[in-house]
Amino acid sequence: MEKVRWGVVSTASIAQTQVIPAINRSENAEMVGIASRDEKAKAVAARLSIPKSFESYEELLRDSEIDAVYIPLPNHLHSKWVKKAAGLGKHVLCEKPAALTTEETGEMAAFCKQKDIKFMEAFMYQFHPQHQRVQEIIADGEIGEIKFMRASFSFYMEDKQSNIRMKKEMGGGSIYDVGCYCIHAIRSILHTEPIEVETFATLDPHTGVDLSALVHMKLANGIMAVFDCSFDMAFRQEYEVVGTKGRISVPRAFRPDTYGGEGFIIVQSEQGDRTEKITGDQYKLQIEHFSQSIMENTQPSYSAENTILNMRAIDACYQSICQKAAVVLA
Repeated sequence: MEKVRWGVVSTASIAQTQVIPAINRSENAEMVGIASRDEKAKAVAARLSIPKSFESYEELLRDSEIDAVYIPLPNHLHSKWVKKAAGLGKHVLCEKPAALTTEETGEMAAFCKQKDIKFMEAFMYQFHPQHQRVQEIIADGEIGEIKFMRASFSFYMEDKQSNIRMKKEMGGGSIYDVGCYCIHAIRSILHTEPIEVETFATLDPHTGVDLSALVHMKLANGIMAVFDCSFDMAFRQEYEVVGTKGRISVPRAFRPDTYGGEGFIIVQSEQGDRTEKITGDQYKLQIEHFSQSIMENTQPSYSAENTILNMRAIDACYQSICQKAAVVLA
């Protein structure tokens, strides 16, 4: 196999603007087809020079010329279509969050494993090289012993009346949509898991969806962490790691692609202050990594087990909202 042949299940905006162009930029991947449940796929295929279009998701999944699929469907449909894809022998890159509960995510992951299918949740930001650099600086001890981490991801949603992110039954909510990145960053940068979570949320009075949330976490390694996420604040996408001898700030943590792929790491320590610029094509790097896993029959670096743990923390955040109290994770 020279290149992995990709299909996209849905004409979602993220697919058209980010992932399909990334597949086209990749060295080891190529776009073969796109599907929708109406005639929209035909127009998108023509505009983006995609060879095939399908008027049903099943038709695309049954095409023998497609090896892997990207699924950017609404959150509540992820589990159903991941299983359908895996059942028809397609490897799956699924948009975040992978599902709506830990149980659902576990069932999905187990099904893919049973079918010998590669599965990865699409946290594209983690493939930007700035995060590896942050971990190198921490490991070198420049900012001392880590005591605290803070993360933020927000944007102001103009179209609340029509936006799918405001539909609770479809997996709407700021924690599902952008808070999941903050949880992922805290877990992956600090190499630990939350043991207690408390969420303070602002809920939409009409839909019950969390418009904004502030979450306090106690972590298994003793470090404290907080994150905030929102549909009701200006665009922010950052995290900060604080140690006994300094701190690291990453102001373009999750969407450096909005700045041409340029990431920033600001280090303030006893050795002085500096800014490191690191550029990377995170969507392309994600596609190439997953495609390489398929071609070499290796496991993706971001495992299904890791996805389940991230979902476990999301579950705890929502459980805390319901109980109006801190939730201890087993």
